[in-house]
Amino acid sequence: MAEEFAEKKRTVHITLDDLPAGTKEHPYGLEGKASMKLPEGVSEKSVFSDVIRIGWPAFMEFMLIQLTGMFDQIQVGSIGPFAISAVGVATQPIFLLNTAFMSMNTGTMAMIARARGRGDRERAKMMLRQGLIITSCVSVLVMILGFLFSKQLIGLMGSDDPVVLEAGNTYLRIRMCAMIPFALTTTITSALRGVGNSRISLYYNATSNMVNIFFNWVLINGRLGFPRLEVRGAAIATCIGECVAFTIAMFVIFNKKNYVFVNFFKGAFKPQILAIRDIVHIGIPAALEQMVMRAGMIMFTRVVTSLGTDAYATHTICMNIQAFTFMNGQAFAVSSTSLVGQSLGKRRYDMAQAYSRRCQIVGFSVAAVFGIVFLFFGRNLVGLYTTQQDIIDAGAKILLMVALLQPFQSSQFILAGSMRGAGDTRAVAYITGFTMLILRPSAAYILVNFFGLGLTGAWIALMLDQGIRTLLVFMRYKSGKWKYTFVPVSE
Repeated sequence: MAEEFAEKKRTVHITLDDLPAGTKEHPYGLEGKASMKLPEGVSEKSVFSDVIRIGWPAFMEFMLIQLTGMFDQIQVGSIGPFAISAVGVATQPIFLLNTAFMSMNTGTMAMIARARGRGDRERAKMMLRQGLIITSCVSVLVMILGFLFSKQLIGLMGSDDPVVLEAGNTYLRIRMCAMIPFALTTTITSALRGVGNSRISLYYNATSNMVNIFFNWVLINGRLGFPRLEVRGAAIATCIGECVAFTIAMFVIFNKKNYVFVNFFKGAFKPQILAIRDIVHIGIPAALEQMVMRAGMIMFTRVVTSLGTDAYATHTICMNIQAFTFMNGQAFAVSSTSLVGQSLGKRRYDMAQAYSRRCQIVGFSVAAVFGIVFLFFGRNLVGLYTTQQDIIDAGAKILLMVALLQPFQSSQFILAGSMRGAGDTRAVAYITGFTMLILRPSAAYILVNFFGLGLTGAWIALMLDQGIRTLLVFMRYKSGKWKYTFVPVSE
């Protein structure tokens, strides 16, 4: 009894824990299409409670991250449109490089969630160690490549403004210096989310964000005796914040009171080939998805940069504000990935679909609130970044489209998160590849260059991408095939 009580304190107790486990011969709810029906004896209140308990800390964490990003852009915007554009052209290559290890984290989180659902704590800890091994190797390679080829990566963005290119190159190189601690922090965060403990990462990422904001304030414009470093200051502040998060995360992951922790002993970090194979099996399609997405974003961005520095500054501001809404879909995608993974680990396929649909409902409700805010306060939000009236006018029109995007964007994030938790990353990769690599950049090029719609045309293409992607993801989810596509080889 004492051991059972201690085990509950180490993790988040959910409704799933009180249900009987299925077996290979007799799983619960494997067949059939995904529906809203709950298993017998399970209440709507308890399922929604589980979704919110895991989702709200992730929501708050993502909100703080996006607020920090907004503060970065607002502070950088005080320098001028060129600075906003410089950070913008550097951001996409950073996202592209990050996909190498972030996608492997998807596999790590899914496998840890399955182990947690089965009640196999040792396996969960082993999967964390394998995830850290993968991330350590990949992040070193990413850091070297990003630093050595920064000019080429910035050049891919299509800007012909030498001031923007030089500032963007400086920003990217500085950010590469903190790539390893940042990457390892994301793996630790994924592991904690996999067992449903999203609250701890909220604490250390919140601390990191506060540090980032402070150093932004003193370094960008030179306050409290610090030098005025402008774009360089924004990059250095972000690196300092990431290193702070890493330091705290390491203390967390060495704490034996947590469900998953790292213990240094002989052979602790010995590669387990079958476990790594499972992580990679989920991670490779996710990596291809993210690489395709970033390649599509670069193609899309090149179309926008051809419109000039002011147009791209407007676009960067609107993308930064839109990114604030990603926290909704991402947060409840965390809930969905964790709860679906745990359900499948326990062979409760019925609970996997029950959790994923309730995550979608909660996310949709929050998305409606964001839509209303953008509808009525879009001009005020853009005005936080710049005082140029033409940018404010153009940005306010773009945010009307962002308002309409919210329900589709939220549903797509969350249902895709469910499929990732199940290991069905290949289907998501195919869908993303079509919409991001083909549909969005092609539509943007046609609407901008042949119909002369300018920045508005580019954002119409973005809306078209999001709408069709949501439809395709929903069709895959509705089929129910995602529940049994992936079978781990290491079990």
